[in-house]
Formats: sequence, structure tokens, C-alpha cells
Amino acid sequence: MKRAIQLRLFQALLLLAILFGVAEARLAWVQLGFGRSETTHASLERKAVLQRSDSLVLDSGRGHFVDRNGALLTGETVRALAAFPAQGGPHGTDEAIGKLADILETDRGRFQAWLDNLKAADVWREGDGKRAYALTERQAAQIRQLELSGIAILPYRNRYADREALSTLQAIGYVSQHPERIGQIYGEQLRTGLMNKNDLIGGAGLERSLDRLLKGIGPTKAIQLTDASRRPLEGLGIRVMAPDNPHYPVQVKTTLDLRMQRAAANVLNDHGIKEGAVVVLDADNADILAMVSLPAFDPEHIGVAGTDERNHALLAVPPGSVFKTVTLAAALEAGVTNVKEKFFCSGTYGRYGLRCWREHGHGVLTLEQAYAESCNVVFAALAERLDPALLQKTAERMGLGRQVGWSVSRFIDGEPLRLLPEEQPGVIFADLEKAKDGGVRTGSGIGQRDVRITPLQAANMAVTLLHGGTVLAPRLVSEIRYADGGLLASLPPQKAASGQGAISPRTAAFVRRAMEAVVTKGTAADALKDAVWPLAGKSGTAELAGTRSAYNDHWFVGYGPAKGKARYAVAVLLENERVGLRNRAAAVFGDIMEALRRIDSERSPKS
Repeated sequence: MKRAIQLRLFQALLLLAILFGVAEARLAWVQLGFGRSETTHASLERKAVLQRSDSLVLDSGRGHFVDRNGALLTGETVRALAAFPAQGGPHGTDEAIGKLADILETDRGRFQAWLDNLKAADVWREGDGKRAYALTERQAAQIRQLELSGIAILPYRNRYADREALSTLQAIGYVSQHPERIGQIYGEQLRTGLMNKNDLIGGAGLERSLDRLLKGIGPTKAIQLTDASRRPLEGLGIRVMAPDNPHYPVQVKTTLDLRMQRAAANVLNDHGIKEGAVVVLDADNADILAMVSLPAFDPEHIGVAGTDERNHALLAVPPGSVFKTVTLAAALEAGVTNVKEKFFCSGTYGRYGLRCWREHGHGVLTLEQAYAESCNVVFAALAERLDPALLQKTAERMGLGRQVGWSVSRFIDGEPLRLLPEEQPGVIFADLEKAKDGGVRTGSGIGQRDVRITPLQAANMAVTLLHGGTVLAPRLVSEIRYADGGLLASLPPQKAASGQGAISPRTAAFVRRAMEAVVTKGTAADALKDAVWPLAGKSGTAELAGTRSAYNDHWFVGYGPAKGKARYAVAVLLENERVGLRNRAAAVFGDIMEALRRIDSERSPKS
């Protein structure tokens, strides 16, 4: 009995010894750095360091954007003045602190107040409080000579590099806090502690659609080691700790041309335009080269009065006579008219209260002349001849009434991807049954009533005509690369075919000829008579109902050069123009095309 008790006691002690041994081995393994979890970015050693330090995030680790030529759109790294508030703040004589303020070209009292109020490590920022102040090399050298404690010069990444260009580039979007959405998207990361509900995620534009690829694997931090009283530990200085994965952050190469973006924005500014949009597409493949939206916005201050974070290039609005392009194509496709038919316009249609914009009418017109002169009477007649379902189908065949931006049902991560999720599909008829009424059809045939399209879709319609009726999908991103240059994903050009088929090349060719007539002898002849490139297009004035009845939207959609190989398709929308004002959209279009021509000429003098 006694031996049995001794044996059981020995076995229990042996088991305890084994368990302690395993625990000690595991602890040693972790402390040596081999126990790092696949799902975390810090070992216990790193966590211990962070518990007794002041830290400053220098770079969130989020991926950044460049234009098609490699120019930075986001992710600008600057020399920044960092302050670590150990034991009440950075230390130095009043004279040295004053000199530091002078070097920063700021008021001494304001700078001292900033230092006094620091509760955590931070960088000196520009007046808006968002961007780190960028030190010159000379300023950095002068600051180092002051030898202030708690002050350091560190590389800091400002999220938005060229805010002037980005102010009208809502397509890039912004990051913001979305606690209600982050749980739906990143539930697993929240549960494992890799993210928290207050983290910044993409709020709109590419920042949102590509967020799952952009968010990175962790921040880069500057760490000042301190003791329990937050006194800096002698000799240890400031350590920079970053994720050790060379693949991140990723770089997104957009199709945008920053120079063209600025040029289009400058033209709108020169014409005093406050609201509207411009889209410039590569006529060869429908790549988005510029996308300007007004009112402008500040990606770091969303919701400020006078700004608008919405991308007006993706909002569907009445197109006015621009839609006559679809009515013309539909009438030819349906065989309800032909290129030789002649019409008579007396100035009034005779029913539905519809009148032509020219008070006494155009007289006798050919089909091409009716389009070039934008005759309401002729196009109301054509629309009334058409089955409304066919008019709607033709619009869809030309890339209207549906989203056409680049998208895939399964991207590299297995999830669907639409680069421009804010793109509104627009509408042709709100109710096809009601469209059987002649008044509804005639109003829609001239681009009023329920018809809504976006500037992106309008510019893409011009590309569709240039490609003989084939609809391409406007693309805003061409590739995504790892930080070390390796290719993560390629986003090739694609078509945006309609289930309704396509218009014929013959119809597309006639419509292009009619668009050229608009410029050579039609409604845009005066505005574009001095253009160096031969141009083609269609103007439109959309009447706005309801509370905006005193305003019109002005449009011009076209391409150039119209002879030889077209280079660019452009849509111009000027919103909320006072009724009675001359349509300025054609003149804006002409100035944008001239700016594009000059850029082309400077880059390829022989072209």
C-alpha cells in the first residue's frame, strides 16, 4: 500500500516536471523570437517595448497611388519635426525653442503652445492640422544644431501628396472612420486584434474599392524608450520599427495623367466654372486620363462647407440634346428613317407643347443637318416613330442606362471588384409602359423627361462610336505592384458589351459624320472655329425641373482629332447655369482639347 502511494506521488511529480519543462521551453522559444504568430505583427519582445515607450506612427502602411507616368498621387514622404512629450514635453532653453519656431517660420507663442499641450508624440503640422510640415534640408540641418531633447527629424508619410490636383479628383477618394462598416468587411481582423473599429478605411473612390488590397500589414512607428516615469532611457534614442515584409505597401498604378488632370481643371477655373465635371478618355482603349469634379473637396476634411466629396463625373443627370445621338442611332437601326430623308421644321411640333429652340424653325433639313442644328422638331418626330423599348435597347447598346466602368466578378482574391462603385447606371425610361405615350417618347428623344446619364458614360459613348459600336469599359487602374516591384495584379482593358448587342459600324460611321457637322456648320461652329485640331461632338442644354427650374445644365461631348486617328474623347458638364445664358460647354471642350493637343505636341514633337 505504501509503495503504491509512493509510486503515484512520483508519477504526479514527474508530470508536473514535464509540464514546467514544456512551459519553460515555450517561453524560451518565444523570447528568442521564433514564436511570432502568423496573424500578428509583433513578438512579445516588441509588445514589451511598446508598453514602456512613446510611439509615433510615421507611415500607416497603406498602399499608395501613382499616375500612369509614376507621379505620386498619394504617399508623399517628407522630413518632419517630431516631438516626444517625455516628462512634460521636449526640453531646451527658451532661446532654443524660439529659434526652432523661427526655423519653422511660425509664431513662437503658437509653437510653444503646441509643445505645452502635447499629450502624445506628434509631428509639427501645417495650418490645417492634417499634413506634416515638410522641412527643407537646410531647416533640418539648423534644427539638428539646436540639440533639443525630445525633438527628432524623421521621415513622415503624408497621405495625400498633391492636394491641389486631388481636390478635383474625387475618383481617388479618401479614408475615414466607418465603425459600422469595418465589422462587416474585416470581422476576422477585429476578432484577432489586428484592427479596431476606429481604424481608417476607404470611404469613397479607389480608396474604398481597393481598400482590402491597400490596407497593408501594419504601420511604421518611431519609438522613444522610457522608464516608468516616461523619462527617456539614456543611450537608446529613438528606434524605428516597421513590418519586415518587403512586399508592402503596394503601389496602384492608375491610368490618370496628372498633367492632363491639371490642364482640364485649369480650363474650368479659367472659365469660372463652379459646378460640373470633365472626363477625358483615351480614344484607343477608354482609359480614364482625367476626371475632374466640382465643387472641389479636401480628402482630409470631408464635409467642409463649399466642398463636395461626391464625384460628379459619376452622377447621372439629364443630358439634353446630347441624347439625340442615341435617338439618331436608334432611328437608323430601326429603319424608321434613312440618311436621305428630309424634314421640315416650322418652330413648333404641333402637340405636347413641344417647340424647337429656334423660334421660327429651321425650314427644310436633312437628317445630318437636323442633328448638326439640334432640331427638336425633327428628333421629337423620330422618337415618336420608335418603339420605346428599342430606344432603350439602343441606349444600352451604346453604354447608357447601365454601369460601364471596369469590373470583374472575381478578382485575384476571389472577390468581385468594381473600380468605380459610385457610378450611377442612369435611366432612359422610368416606366416603359408609360413610354408608349407619345409625349413621353418625344420628351425622352430630345434628352429630357426621365433620361439620366453620367459624364463618364457620355465620354464613353464617343469612344463607342469611334470603335464602330463596340462598347469598352473605362478603366482607372492598370496594375497593382508590391513594394519590391513584383506584380500583384494586372487589370487589362476590357469590353462592356450589352446583352442587347451593339449598333452597326455603318450607323456609328454616320453618327460620327453628323458629329463633325455639328462643329463645321452646326451649333458648335462659332465656339470651335479656331480649333487647331479638327473636332467633332454634340452640345446639349438640359432643362432642370422642380426647385432648379431657373437653371440649366450645359453639355458638350466629343472627340478629336476628327480626321485621322482620334486621340481623346471628352465629356464636359457645366451644372446649374442660369436660364438664358449661352451654352459655354463647347468653348470649354475646345480649350480642353487644345490643352491636350499641346501636351501631346510637347511630348511627341513630330505627332
